[in-house]
Amino acid sequence: MQINVSQLLREPIGAVRDYQVDGTVHDIDDGKGYQVRGDCQLLRTQRSVLTRCTLNTEVELTCSRCLSQFLYQMTLNFEEEYLPTIDAVSGTPLPLPEEASTFTIDEHHILDLAEAIRQYTLLAVPMKPLCREECAGLCQNCGKNLNQGPCDCPAQDVDPRWSKLTKLL
Repeated sequence: MQINVSQLLREPIGAVRDYQVDGTVHDIDDGKGYQVRGDCQLLRTQRSVLTRCTLNTEVELTCSRCLSQFLYQMTLNFEEEYLPTIDAVSGTPLPLPEEASTFTIDEHHILDLAEAIRQYTLLAVPMKPLCREECAGLCQNCGKNLNQGPCDCPAQDVDPRWSKLTKLL
């Protein structure tokens, strides 16, 4: 996910380069890698390189109802600014950005998309992922996955205070 932008930094403002992205990004938390493919456009601005990416990936998630693992496909669309740390023409160091969350281009003029992709992937993951919309979940008594069929637990008795409401069904 690394792109050498030394030539782009020497070009005039407004220069554009298109890149195909195809690689693996590793998650910091669990170390698992996921494949990322797509297109990125890099635009030379007066102070930086503006990246516009449309990427496709799939990550392994755990269903919040049945606790089974499943692959979740997502499309990431993002635009980020990368600031150079070294002047590409003179080789002199440039002042570092004041914001700690700013993406930078390293001293070898390498723009690394991995961290931006990782952050946007984390933002795109649903808060309560479901393996499918009609997921039945787990039995409250025995813990069986109800997507695989009904369990052998006896039918629950309805609290007598709610018995009048069952007649409405």
